[in-house]
Amino acid sequence: MEQQLREIRALASKAENRRTETSIPRVAMVQGEIPEHRLAAIYDPMVNLILTGSKTMTVGERTFHYDPATYFVMSVDLPAVGTVHPSAKGDPYLAISLTLDPTIVANLLADIARPSGAGLYGSGFSVAPVTPELLDAWLRIMRLLERPDEIAALAPVYEREILFRVLQGPHGWMLRDIATPDTALSRIGVAIDWIQRNFAQEIRVETLAGMAALSVSAFHRHFKAVTALSPLQYQKRIRLLHARSQLIAGQGSATSIAFGVGYESPNQFSREYARLFGLPPSRDLVRVTRDLRQAGHPSDHAVAI
Repeated sequence: MEQQLREIRALASKAENRRTETSIPRVAMVQGEIPEHRLAAIYDPMVNLILTGSKTMTVGERTFHYDPATYFVMSVDLPAVGTVHPSAKGDPYLAISLTLDPTIVANLLADIARPSGAGLYGSGFSVAPVTPELLDAWLRIMRLLERPDEIAALAPVYEREILFRVLQGPHGWMLRDIATPDTALSRIGVAIDWIQRNFAQEIRVETLAGMAALSVSAFHRHFKAVTALSPLQYQKRIRLLHARSQLIAGQGSATSIAFGVGYESPNQFSREYARLFGLPPSRDLVRVTRDLRQAGHPSDHAVAI
């Protein structure tokens, strides 16, 4: 597999230290030292392959460490905090990702046999070692960067193979469940989508449970298992991440942003902001601005890969 990894690394070597979209639909890459605040983000459902260096990802109270030749799957939108590290030899962090499209997964599922699923309350994110077959599919899709005329014809084929190989692995049930109606994961996904679109509103767990067609107790158990957060904790993380993004972008004062994301008390907002990010809003903004200036970043770009 080392030869395959070397070739993929070379193909991804033009990635920047932010999310770098490629000419291949849903395929992105990132390389180098990434400011901490860009890795505190809402991560899209994806398959992510680590090529060089390592990454630590914390969701709720769960922390995972990803090394080269491992991949992780996120099956729902998740607010998370990450850090990236160069390799022991000093080579920069390098990773590629495929954003999940449930429609493509569903079409693939119609063509293959359904193996047995996972437990009732499985997590919506995890990590596993990459297999030679999965790595080979990644290599073929990345080679298309050098053959752009072939992307339209071949990228969908290679994307299906990547998804097929993931479906065969320990995280396969996640992909099956996000694309299969009436599974617990897909039902939780309905509630997550509503929170994402209405995070500034007051939510009631009873209402969310109704959207998911689950009892309140079952909904709470499923939601916590999938996201490592309670529904209210999830909403709070979404609010704070949006608030930080707006603050860094200069879209208002801390007080106006606090009200805009749904807080009724600026003091409570400041306390909870500091609890998550380590500093209250005004001091955090100074720190981020200083770090960007020192790193030579004239502007800010969100990274979630």
